[in-house]
Amino acid sequence: MSFILRNLAFVALIPLVASAQPGTPLPLMVDDPVAKSLDDLAVLPWVKNSPLHADTVKLNVHGFPATYIPAWPEATYGSRLQFLDGHTPFELTYNPVVQSYIDLYAVRKREMTSRMLGLADLYFPVFEEYLDRHHMPLELKYLAVVESALNPSARSRAGAVGLWQFMLPTGKMFGLKATSYVDERHDLHKSTEAACDYLAYLYKMYDNWELALAAYNCGPGNVNKAIRRSGGVKDYWRIYDHLPRETRGYVPAFIAVNYVFAHAADHNLYPVVPMYCAHQVDTVQVCYPLDLARVAQLTGASAQEVLDLNPTFKLGMVPDVDQPVTVYLPKEATGIFVNNEDSLRYAFATATPRSEPTVASTASETRTTSTPRYHTVRSGESLGSISQKYHLSVTELKRLNGLHGTLIRTGQRLKVGTVNKVVSAQATPTQKPDVSYVYYEVQPGDTLNNIAERYPGTTVDDLRKLNVDIEKEELTPGRKIKVAVEKG
Repeated sequence: MSFILRNLAFVALIPLVASAQPGTPLPLMVDDPVAKSLDDLAVLPWVKNSPLHADTVKLNVHGFPATYIPAWPEATYGSRLQFLDGHTPFELTYNPVVQSYIDLYAVRKREMTSRMLGLADLYFPVFEEYLDRHHMPLELKYLAVVESALNPSARSRAGAVGLWQFMLPTGKMFGLKATSYVDERHDLHKSTEAACDYLAYLYKMYDNWELALAAYNCGPGNVNKAIRRSGGVKDYWRIYDHLPRETRGYVPAFIAVNYVFAHAADHNLYPVVPMYCAHQVDTVQVCYPLDLARVAQLTGASAQEVLDLNPTFKLGMVPDVDQPVTVYLPKEATGIFVNNEDSLRYAFATATPRSEPTVASTASETRTTSTPRYHTVRSGESLGSISQKYHLSVTELKRLNGLHGTLIRTGQRLKVGTVNKVVSAQATPTQKPDVSYVYYEVQPGDTLNNIAERYPGTTVDDLRKLNVDIEKEELTPGRKIKVAVEKG
């Protein structure tokens, strides 16, 4: 259906739209979820604290003044979307509802749109890799912009979480684990894989991308009810009035994001590089318990930044795992971690509370320890070349790293064996208290003294030892403080 026919059909079906001019934007809901996701992005620490600066010398093709906000005739918006529509399996319709979301991104929330253009450099390559592997339209990467504003820590009022905004039951249905310690809905790679699987399932159900997008937002049940109430027609704009109120703006917002990302320079919008972009963040693979605050302490990184980069680990702790998990670190901290991993891991192991008593050892005792040996994948390497380097078979290398296929990525750390070391055991107390750990949420007016007083046997010094940078950061309400509590 052509752009003009689709626009006329929409105007005829929706009375509110029919009273407006074809390109006149309509007001959004006060509590519009798309606008809320942009507001949530604004307060993310590593976005909020990064300077708003974009290099516009090459990108400003129109020579716009820095503060100028362009406005274009409605025919221009329509023709631009019509061109994009011819290059995608989605129906990129132009109408007043779509215009209202174009204005949201290009006018009302310009700063956040610039931030998202910068974040796209970090996330879009990963999205496109998975979409291509699943033989799905690459434009689906824009769905994460609508869902979460590219905020991996995003949480909706309904409890949807992460870049792809999975509800807990749906996430579990598509293989995302959630425990008291870990929530894989925040994991970039695992959540993107799950989103591809879910979208493929929905498209197979409807054979229509707009209906699949709507079902991703409100569930197939609500879309099926809207179809029945519309006489069985499977067309997004014709079931529009029967969809839940929040879902009605969902596809228009998706269309608007397609437009704004393709025509950012036409609206004097340019990418703002976030505090962390792809070349400033690296990853390590670990398969043992880890306290992220202690990683920050021993690598010189900011504890809060390390926590912000790893929302998957809900309590700031990597628990015991049976397969390697990914931890994101500032690049400079990653090198320190890799070079000192053996000693770091031993420090973590000795600091990890145990439920059983620790028997004393003498200073003269020695013991042999085995620690994993890792290889960081370089550009052009394959499992075959890496396995040859370390005298392994490809099958063994895959088993060591829990890999099911042969796909690896540059920067990924692979376990390639173990290193045995003889170490001296330091004298230790004959018995350690049997302790557990709790996390106390700071309340307005709290001090270290009154927090310590809440837990018998706990001192201010204990709190300082367990919580990195506690003296450098304010006790902001909502911050979680780790506390050791003796059992019994």
